[in-house]
Amino acid sequence: MAPLAVAIAWYGNWPFALFWGVISLGVWWEWSGLVAPDERRALIGAGGLALVLSAVFAIIELYDRAALLIAMGAFAAAAFAPRNRRDWAAGGVIYAGIIGLAPVLLRAEAGLGLVAILLVFAVVWSTDVVAYFVGRAVGGPKLWPRVSPKKTWSGALGGIAGAIAAALSVAHLAGLANWRWIAAVALILSVVSQLGDLFESAMKRRFDAKDSGALIPGHGGLMDRLDGFVVAVLLATVIGLVRGGGDRIASGLLVW
Repeated sequence: MAPLAVAIAWYGNWPFALFWGVISLGVWWEWSGLVAPDERRALIGAGGLALVLSAVFAIIELYDRAALLIAMGAFAAAAFAPRNRRDWAAGGVIYAGIIGLAPVLLRAEAGLGLVAILLVFAVVWSTDVVAYFVGRAVGGPKLWPRVSPKKTWSGALGGIAGAIAAALSVAHLAGLANWRWIAAVALILSVVSQLGDLFESAMKRRFDAKDSGALIPGHGGLMDRLDGFVVAVLLATVIGLVRGGGDRIASGLLVW
């Protein structure tokens, strides 16, 4: 999926928004199957319609309406969910909506938008890869054995180091000079990426599932591949919004 994501990010515009809109629907499909399989059809209809319309508004760059539709879809999904799963149903639409909207917002700014989304890709992917190999090579104390027995503190720290190195490489290629701040951003995004991974592991244990789906043979579903990215891209977008405003989200993230 990585080459496809990079190629579409390079192109940008409506294909990028469409790509993440389709991904958000896939994530919602998997989430609803985990939390309420018996009511899946109703949940898919309620939340899925909101996500489709949100993607349409994202494609035509009406981002405030896209966000509003995600919120409305969360209420609708909760209404169709079992009473003890309503919070999970509402949260699933929001989770899927984030993956459909946040990358589009971050990529929207001309120029630095591409750099920003590539930096988030680099941080998340390098965190996963380096953490895996360092954890296997070094071992040591477990990070959270009850939830994810294979993850180690050495792997987590190695992932952070890899993320910083990858982010600095992207910054160097893009001609960004504020390397200390880029390294700090990479550190924070790497940490939340790993927390997103742990959250999804905890969720699967909560609902007694090994994988979120079977879309990717040997690797599970979309949620299994995007668990770290969704929280990292959300935080990156929030930082950009706070510092740069709605028209300069990428600049707010990258220019300090």
